[in-house]
Order: sequence, then C-alpha cells, then structure tokens
Amino acid sequence: MIRVFNTLTRTKEEFQPTTPGKVGMYLCGPTVYKPSHIGHMVGPVIFDAIKRYLTYSGFETTWVVNITDVDDKLIAESQKRGIPMSAVADEMTADYKANLAAMGVDTIDIFPKATDYIGEIIDFTADLIAKGFAYESGGDVYFEVEKFAEYGKLTNRTLAQMTGDGGGTASLKRSPFDFALWKSAKPEEPSWDSPWGKGRPGWHIECSAMSCSILGETFDVHGGGLDLQFPHHENEIAQSEARNGKPMAKYWMHNGLMQASNEVGKVGGRKTREADGAEDGGAKEGDLASQEAGKISKSKGASAFRDLLAKFQPENIRFFLLSSHYRRPIDYSEDRLREVGKGLEGFYRYFKRFEAVSGESFYSLDAPKTRAEGDAFEKSEALSGEFGDQIRALRAKFLDAMDDDFNTGGGVGVFFDFLRTLNKFVESEKLETSAPNDAATQSARATLKAATQVFKEMAATLGLFRAPIEEETAQDDSLVEPLMTLLIDLRRAAKKNKDFATADEIRNRLKELGVSLEDRPGGVCVWTRERS
Repeated sequence: MIRVFNTLTRTKEEFQPTTPGKVGMYLCGPTVYKPSHIGHMVGPVIFDAIKRYLTYSGFETTWVVNITDVDDKLIAESQKRGIPMSAVADEMTADYKANLAAMGVDTIDIFPKATDYIGEIIDFTADLIAKGFAYESGGDVYFEVEKFAEYGKLTNRTLAQMTGDGGGTASLKRSPFDFALWKSAKPEEPSWDSPWGKGRPGWHIECSAMSCSILGETFDVHGGGLDLQFPHHENEIAQSEARNGKPMAKYWMHNGLMQASNEVGKVGGRKTREADGAEDGGAKEGDLASQEAGKISKSKGASAFRDLLAKFQPENIRFFLLSSHYRRPIDYSEDRLREVGKGLEGFYRYFKRFEAVSGESFYSLDAPKTRAEGDAFEKSEALSGEFGDQIRALRAKFLDAMDDDFNTGGGVGVFFDFLRTLNKFVESEKLETSAPNDAATQSARATLKAATQVFKEMAATLGLFRAPIEEETAQDDSLVEPLMTLLIDLRRAAKKNKDFATADEIRNRLKELGVSLEDRPGGVCVWTRERS
C-alpha cells in the first residue's frame, strides 16, 4: 500500500486515485526566460521517479509539466535582448527539455504552454466573474480572495496572518489580498483580445486552466517546490475550487528546495547551514522560511545547468538528487556531487565484475517491469535458499521505503546493501576463479544473474543504471589496457616478494593519476578510472 504525505492535510494518507488504476499528475514547470539551473531539475527528477514507481505499481499515469511562456520576466528579457517574447521562450524551453533528456527525465506526457491556452484562461476567468468570485477593474480582472471562505487552507493561514500585496495596482483592487487573473495590456507588450480589452493572463490562472483542461476538474497529484505553496498553489486552489465547486487535487506534494552549501559564490544564494546540516537554524524539512533563504535560483546567480553537465555525468547528478527524501532540503555543492560519484563507482565496478563472471552485460539483462512480475520472479528456483532469502528481504525493504511516501533516499540506501550482498556472493562462491564449466559454478552464476535482475528491477523504478555511462576516451586508449595489466603484474610480483613499499607506491601513484586498484579474493586485481 502506497502512502503519500499530503501537504493539504499534513498527514500521510493511503494513495487512492480518484479513478481506480489511473493517476493524473501535474507539476508546475519553469518560467522560461533564462537557461535552466540545477534547481530546475529537482522537481522533474523526483516526480520522474514517482511516475516510474506508480507505473511499476500498476497505475496508468498521465504526467503534465507546464511551460510558463508569458510573464513579466519573459517580457523584460525579450525587451533587453531586442527579440520577441516567443523567441526567448522557445530558446529556453529547448534548453530546459535538453537538460531533462540528459537527466533521463523522459516520462512527461504533456508540456502545455500557457500561450496555447489563452481561450481556456479567458473562459475560466469569465466563469469566476459570473459566479461572483472575480471582478473587472480598469481592464484588469482580480480574484476577490475574501469571497472564498477556505482561502489559506493549504498553508494553514488566515488572512489576518498574511500580508497583502497591492503593488502598482493597489488602487484597482478591492483588497490588497486580491490577485490578478487578467492583466490589461501595456504599450509594446504581447497581448490578446478578451471581454475586458487587450491583455494577458496572470500567472496563477495559467496552471488552473491548463490542469483542468488536460486532467479534469479534480485530479490526483499536484506537485511543486515548497516555495510554490504560497501564493501560487494557494491561489490555484482558490480560483479552481471557486469555479468548479470541487477539490482541485486530491494530494498536494511539495519537494524541498535546493540549498547552496559551501560554494555560495558559484551557485548564488547565501549559506544557510554547515555542510553536515547539523547546525541549528539551518534549512529544515517542510520549513519554507529556512529553505527560501538559501534557495538556488536565477535571481541569486545560479549557473546554467549545461555548465554542470560538462563537469559531471548526468547519472551522478540524478543519483545525488534521489539520495534524500524528496521533502527534505537538498544541500548542494560540487564536492557533494563528487562524493556521490565515488559511491557510484562501486556499482559500475560490480557491473563489470558481473559481466566478467557471467559473460552477460548488466545493461542487457531482462528484469521484471512491474511489481506483479517482480513478485513472481523472486520466487524463481534460481533464488531458492539462504541467499535468495537475503535478496527477497532487500527487495521488500526497498518497496517498503518507496511505499512510504516515495522515500527514494531509503531506496538508495538499500541499493548499497544490495551491492554488498552481491559482491559477497561472488567472493564466497569464488566465481572469478572457479572452473567455468563446473556444475556448482554454473548454478551459482544463475543465482547471481537472478539476484542482479532483481537489483536492476529496483534501479529501474528510480530511472538509474539504464545505460552505460559515457567513458572519457583518448586516441591512445589502446595502450591503456596492456599498460595497466603490466603495472598490476609488477605490483603482484612485488607483493609476492614481500616488497610492499613498491606495491604501495604503484597503487598510490596510480591513485594520483585518477586510477583506483581493487584487490579481490583469489589474487584478482581490477582497475577503474575515477570520475570527477
């Protein structure tokens, strides 16, 4: 049974979609006026894993991520660059989608653009006026917050606890809490015809209109960053439920924000806590104020995500983002990415080890695609006995973590347990040194393959280890393998002669060159390149 923490009720609830077996999921996407930074990848990577797990668990899931392609920031950027707003939006949307593809986020079904839903937005606004929840003033249209009795229920605040924002349109509003549904056109700004004159939509109404048009008046999951709870999601709820008379979304899920760690100057935003996250006053799970202070954003100088991709493998970044629970703040630095990369090396070494003893590529293995298939597969003859019991226990532990509010951090922890268990089996069965045609060896290899298939089944639900990573190559790489074999042989001879100083010198000098040696039982030594 999957349980979800619902921001609206502040409790974990059993996940029961409005239509049995089907899930509609909406994630607030970017305002495309600047290149994407790593903060823009947090939500998509998390909800990509959530969709994969829902699909794996038997739910037919439709996932929508909107593109805000009309906004004050977009208009300002287009004027600054002297090009149409649509040209800026198209350029930055392409950048965003390219980064998503690099990160393996390929399960999004629909990318609606606000400008493609102007008609629906106008109709939505007109309905709110007709029902007495909105009013026209000076060519603008505002939602009258005090008319919606449940305003503030998402953030658990009353109007008395909020600060209204009149801004430059204060004189047009009946109350400073009212927010714009439609903005009258200014000279040389993009605009569309409407019953209230030329203008463009407000930000909040865009998501309400698009989600309703695609997923219906009530859908299952609405996601976004913690910083969107107020005012964006609070306003979405007010205008959607005022118009439709029913709940907008059943479950509201908010991911923690990306926090700048020790590298404040590189990514923008001030440091909010020590690197170990233990200091009082640091960013806390579910605490918007503490997370907002150190949030990585365009306005704080966050660098383009494509620059980060030039330094780190996409899988390295994805693994990092999924290594903690989605509701927790993510303490970011390039040092932390490097630490995660070192942890990943253990998995890549195992994949090579598996191929060496089995003759099969990990990436070519056929693993169960659904929970039902996995339940049947774990009962296979190859997984009988004590080792099979260990694998089944690890699989159950992973599923328990993911069933408990999609705890990818707990799931990643199980992966390391899997890795230790698989390596221990290879060593205990002496699969790297035993006779290949021995019956016992063949049986052990079949067991190892089945266990590795279970691991791949789990990894696939998080979108990890789907394909070999791109290795850095050079023109003289044909010399590397024989030279490494020579060095390993020399080191083995030195150890045999008890010349441990020379053996250690070879290991240490290779380490300085970015090459790691791993000694295994039976005198086997393997080498790997360390990645940045």
